[in-house]
Amino acid sequence: MQGKPSMHHELAATVMARCDELAAISAERHGLTRPAYTPALRAAHTLVTGWMRSAGMTVYEDAAGNLVGSYPANRSAARTLIIGSHLDTVRDAGRYDGTLGVLVAIAAIEALQRQELRMAYGIDVVAFADEEGLRFGHSFTGSLALTGRLTPEVLQINDADGVSLAEALHAFGGDPEMLAQDARRADDLVGYLEIHIEQGPLLEAQDLPLGVVSAIAGASHCQLTFSGTAGHAGTVPMELRHDALAGAAQFALAVETIARTTPDLVATVGELTPHPGASNVIAGQATLSLDVRHQDDDMRAQALHELQSRAAAIAQSRGLHLTWEDRQQWATVRMSPHFREQLRQAVQAVGYTPIELPSGAGHDAGILAEFTQAGMLFVRCQGGISHHPSEAVAVEDVAAALKVVEQFLMQV
Repeated sequence: MQGKPSMHHELAATVMARCDELAAISAERHGLTRPAYTPALRAAHTLVTGWMRSAGMTVYEDAAGNLVGSYPANRSAARTLIIGSHLDTVRDAGRYDGTLGVLVAIAAIEALQRQELRMAYGIDVVAFADEEGLRFGHSFTGSLALTGRLTPEVLQINDADGVSLAEALHAFGGDPEMLAQDARRADDLVGYLEIHIEQGPLLEAQDLPLGVVSAIAGASHCQLTFSGTAGHAGTVPMELRHDALAGAAQFALAVETIARTTPDLVATVGELTPHPGASNVIAGQATLSLDVRHQDDDMRAQALHELQSRAAAIAQSRGLHLTWEDRQQWATVRMSPHFREQLRQAVQAVGYTPIELPSGAGHDAGILAEFTQAGMLFVRCQGGISHHPSEAVAVEDVAAALKVVEQFLMQV
């Protein structure tokens, strides 16, 4: 199945150029921000649809707004291997997170088409519609829908403008009423493969282009609101204040302290919104996000309990009211032993040293791994930087990923 050595580099260069094209499609004027079910994501789908068709795929969108390119098997009644990632982004994103995986998958299909090859199984390239959760604060909408686990409650979540997820999906062209009927059946699948930038520094530290993901860490997403009393910044004495923002800031520092003193725990306050948000007004309310992750679910649960206790103590000491909301959580999930072994063999077969490493970030592969056998291949990224405009990968590493995917397709 090996093509000319130059083919992988040619396709890798195409992948890089396409990442640049997609990076120009943003909901905001400056930087890359592409939330789910927006005109920006629609424009991205339109562009990617053309690339999928050029690679010989039949293209459609499912009821959840996932973009699907189907490459048929060489026989009837065959099962399907899904290769996927996402096209939505965080705010002020880099151009490779998610996007690289979709475009490498398309390039892998193009390599098959050039060689007039079809496998004993069909291949669906899926660009999931809402992995990041930027717009609605809930991640993995597309992959949860594909596996039949998107709940009615999630569809009622509103964005900042009061638009529900169901309304946004309908406006995008999806169909909330057809989600259950459109979900895949595990028996129809060979499995799931995802290619993704590492979003960490381990591969670069070991001077390796690729790594096989062993597991994806469990995570908890929470929203806290400290409520106090607004007042004039110049007239309320310090000892009489019930400053919600000060309480939130104290909690943010407590999160950092607990995470630094708990081995392998990472915890982040990424959003903090004071109200009313004026320079001369004591904040009467402050809402913040909390993201807690650990490879050990019990350790994560213990950390959450400690953080809740610390938040309650801070609120009590400052005369504040605390509201704690658990928004979303997922357990640590291990990738399929069979797919991990197949990926390790593929990495070695094309001339690289196979290593395994866990993922601290969540991925659609974590959702699919609870539904079918799943594997994930990491691509080295410069400095381990992600969720930032300076995200960078090397074209040589993308070519290496294409070689491994091609070998994997032969073995699986």
